[in-house]
Amino acid sequence: MAKILTLTLNPALDLTVELPQLEAGQVNRSDEMHTHAAGKGVNVAQVLADLGHQVTVSGFLGEDNLQAFETLFAKRGFVDAFIRVPGETRSNIKVAEQDGRITDINGPGPVVDATAQQALLDRLLQIAPEHDAVVVAGSLPRGVTAQWLRELIEKLNALGLKVALDSSGEALRAALQAGPWLIKPNTEELAHALGCEVVSSIAEAQAAARLHGKGIEHVVISHGADGVNWFSVGSALHATPPKVSVASTVGAGDSLLAGMLHGLLSADTPEQTLRTATAIAAMAVTQIGFGINDAAQLAQLEQGVRVRPLTEQ
Repeated sequence: MAKILTLTLNPALDLTVELPQLEAGQVNRSDEMHTHAAGKGVNVAQVLADLGHQVTVSGFLGEDNLQAFETLFAKRGFVDAFIRVPGETRSNIKVAEQDGRITDINGPGPVVDATAQQALLDRLLQIAPEHDAVVVAGSLPRGVTAQWLRELIEKLNALGLKVALDSSGEALRAALQAGPWLIKPNTEELAHALGCEVVSSIAEAQAAARLHGKGIEHVVISHGADGVNWFSVGSALHATPPKVSVASTVGAGDSLLAGMLHGLLSADTPEQTLRTATAIAAMAVTQIGFGINDAAQLAQLEQGVRVRPLTEQ
């Protein structure tokens, strides 16, 4: 299996509150509450570990609430390459209703100064060459600019690494200029980054062609319950997921990214790569938390995934 570095610049403690229905302005009583050390790169790392890969995790962590993260890293066997910074890692509240609707309230997180940013760059340039790929996922913390992210990806590219990116907004727009190996936006994120509407498969194909011209080899566009479109150079595939009972959509995109990376680094066929990745994402929405807990369930979900060339109706 591969050795993979995941980079989460703005991790979070996720507090997920389960309740039948959120009544705004009223007293609500929850059925369950769960706290997870999270952040997109951390979520990706957990799925990759369950798929058998060796994982190093890095980014910025607040010094004042480390325990949940350090406990997770030890339990999962991750190599911890996070830079500690003053303050608390942000907390995010996710309200999960029985109909599958999720309401997010995301905290701001600590301010990351230039000294910490340089410390992370120095560490990454030292350890990254030992890995087969790098996942850069999530939002930027306060103090870190989109231009800094672009320069980071350029440095990782210069080391010959495969960089998989999952971000949005100005961070995605700037990072695209660095030409990562793989990106995984949804249509709204892609449209914002490119400054144009992306409202059809034809428009997606045209956008992907533009991105291929920037050196981005794989463009994976997620459509939630409607499936996934994957544009690689010379190929376009669509996967339709099986219907499942939704507990929470949190982490579905991270699970999809992990599955895509797994297939590509394992030299699976394109069809098998997309089928497995889509099944992993489908499994993710059936649970609260991250990872692959039931291999038999995953195999059953894979059988329900339909993969076809994107030109087919």
